[in-house]
Amino acid sequence: MLFPLTVALYAASAVLAAMAGWYAWRDRLIDDRVLLVAGLLEVGLLVQAVVVLVSVGDVGGGGAEKATYAAYGLTLPFVPPAVAFLAIKEKTRWAMGVVAAGAFAVAIMTGRLQQIWDLHV
Repeated sequence: MLFPLTVALYAASAVLAAMAGWYAWRDRLIDDRVLLVAGLLEVGLLVQAVVVLVSVGDVGGGGAEKATYAAYGLTLPFVPPAVAFLAIKEKTRWAMGVVAAGAFAVAIMTGRLQQIWDLHV
């Protein structure tokens, strides 16, 4: 894993979660700024997915750790589009809560990817 990429994904996730929390508190719907941050997070996650695919053979620790590493790396890029789609379709303040929860999940799963990489490489 690339540590600078992990830090960038943490930052983008934190910004998206903060924006979504603010929008939920202010009872605002999703707009282009939130979609832009989600798009930037998505680009970073796609880069991370490529890095995971290339480096999955380097992860030791048995099949379970490799499977977790690959599964997290390959499913993370689906989270921002899914929560953005839900926020566009749902017209309540809870839609932005879903975006904030999705951003938090991305941060947690990215951290777990980094942990697996650090432990077994």
